[in-house]
Amino acid sequence: MTGTQQNSEMLYRELGRTGEQVSAIGLGGWHLSLKHVDENLAIRLVRTAIDRGITFMDNCWDYNGGESERRMGKALRDGYRDRVFLMTKIDGRSKQEAAKQIDESLKRLQVDYVDLVQYHEILRFEDPHRIFDPEGAHAAVLEAREAGKLRHIGFTGHKDPAIHLHMLDVAEQNGFQFATAQMPLNVMDAHYRSFARLVVPELVKRKIGILGMKSMANGILLRSNTVTPIECLHYALNLPTSVVITGMDSMKILDQAFEAVRTFQPMNEQQVQALLTKTAEAGSRGEFEPFKTSSIFDGTAQHPTWLGEEPQRLQQLMSG
Repeated sequence: MTGTQQNSEMLYRELGRTGEQVSAIGLGGWHLSLKHVDENLAIRLVRTAIDRGITFMDNCWDYNGGESERRMGKALRDGYRDRVFLMTKIDGRSKQEAAKQIDESLKRLQVDYVDLVQYHEILRFEDPHRIFDPEGAHAAVLEAREAGKLRHIGFTGHKDPAIHLHMLDVAEQNGFQFATAQMPLNVMDAHYRSFARLVVPELVKRKIGILGMKSMANGILLRSNTVTPIECLHYALNLPTSVVITGMDSMKILDQAFEAVRTFQPMNEQQVQALLTKTAEAGSRGEFEPFKTSSIFDGTAQHPTWLGEEPQRLQQLMSG
């Protein structure tokens, strides 16, 4: 990101210890190729967001068969690329699969490098071990960073805070510290397997950039009839997040994100508790956070081939 002019419509925050300043709201890539969003609208959403001050762009190798990256790539032409902090994610756990996915993402995004690559869907306790295996994805990601294809490295997950903490521990055992970590941070999360309570304090301590997602869980949280979209965004912005990533599939929803920023004031403990009291009953069993309690959101569970081969040495152990 070069020469970004910070816009008065947007808040900007430090991204962990990277030295980067990023917009407090990030544009979620998944929504850019939903059935009701055509390519022209997707490009307009991205460019309008950037023109109004959003600098953080979220995407993933597997979103909608690569269409989300392709559309974002088209939107980032004509000088827009230089105005953003561009992130994408990969599913590959093996060195070979991770390297392939990074190159495919760069091609679809029409860029020489991305600012951040994140290991996607760290949902299983074995995921960190597969990634940090000598034949694992981390070897490919480090090589890609050395080659100038990416600048920073992070990870995401939506299942269980214990798995996030395990990922941090396995990385530390391997002498590595992540730049960012992404997780669900919303008004229901505080009541059930809470990332905000268990993971966020650890990330603050380690100066790892906190990326919040699923602030409304694609509208599922709103079906509880306990909170408004603006309250959902305010809650996530009030946490020590660097970025709250939110899906935008219409100009109205884009406007809503800017309205949340315009009206945001840091909340005191009493205000936070009042909001959490409203969501306590609905949030107590994870009913409105199906990404924690079901496999519906687990793309890599439905497509295990995305992960790549298990390490050869483990296969030899099994056969030996």
